[in-house]
Parts: sequence; structure tokens; C-alpha cells
Amino acid sequence: MNEAKSAIPEWFCVRCQPKREHIAAGNLRELEQIEVFCPRLRYRKATRRGKIWWVEPMFPGYVLAKFKISEMERAVTFCHGVSGMVRFGSIVPSIPESFVESLKTEVLSREGPESTEVITISPTIELGDEVTIAHGPLQGMQGTVVSVPSATERVKILLEFLGKPHAVEMDLFSLLLPRRPSV
Repeated sequence: MNEAKSAIPEWFCVRCQPKREHIAAGNLRELEQIEVFCPRLRYRKATRRGKIWWVEPMFPGYVLAKFKISEMERAVTFCHGVSGMVRFGSIVPSIPESFVESLKTEVLSREGPESTEVITISPTIELGDEVTIAHGPLQGMQGTVVSVPSATERVKILLEFLGKPHAVEMDLFSLLLPRRPSV
């Protein structure tokens, strides 16, 4: 039964070298009979140089690949950027096709006509949200969002200090936003 099963293309989790997921995915795509899925997240991040766009893999250190393990395991394992297959002892577990397809549908539906496997994440904040200041002289203080100007990366929050409430305008990237359940 294992012989027959290994002749069918299945999805597997491929372990990559650190920070080389996109390189491993590109090299695996060059091999025939292999389908690769390497979703990545793109978001704005505040740094000392200012706000920059940051891209990182959804699954750091791993890519998903569909292939016939009986024929392609060696080629995949020794592909540039790959450090091996995910194993449990001598068993290389497959990933259910339905899981990968639902993940692909979700990722590619967010991006539009170009299927680049990159999801752009924008922070969402609403009036009344409770936030915590993450950076600066007011670090650690908690406040309530009272204004969200459109098309800016700033918000006005109500903080209570010195015995009175004060409305303070803050950079969105200096706040810890509330966690919301995914839809």
C-alpha cells in the first residue's frame, strides 16, 4: 500500500534553510513535476530608519510542495535552499490536499488577479478600541481610540495622566493593537 500511495503526488512540508524560503521555493519550481506553495505576508513596520514594507513567510522555515515522493524525494531534499523534509522518525507525513487548497484559495483570493502568494496586511483600528502604547515616553500606558483620520497612519487616543483625560495624537505603528478574531 505504501508503494502505491507514494506514486501519487501529495503535499509535503519541506524544511528550508533560515531566511531562504523564497530561494528554496524558486529552485523547487524549476524542477519538473513539483508544485510549490510559499505564502508570504507583507506589512508596514516601524524601524529606526522610518516605516518600511516588510515581507516574511507565513510559515517561517517551511514551504509546501506537491510531488511524488517515490520519484522526487532526493531531488527535493538536495535542492538549493532546502535543508530537508519534515519527518517523524522515518515517516514523511503528507498534508491533506483539502487543507492546502483552502489555504491557497484564501491567500490568492485576497490578492486579486495576480497570484503572487503575497498577502498585504494593513492594521485595522476602530473608534473605542483599547490600545497600549508600545514605544516612546508614554510606553505602557493604555488608552481608548477617539479619532481615526482617514488616509493617515496616525490616531488620536484618550489617555488619563496627571489626574485628567488628555487626547493625544499617536503614530499607528507605536501602538499595540487589539487582537480581533479572524473572519
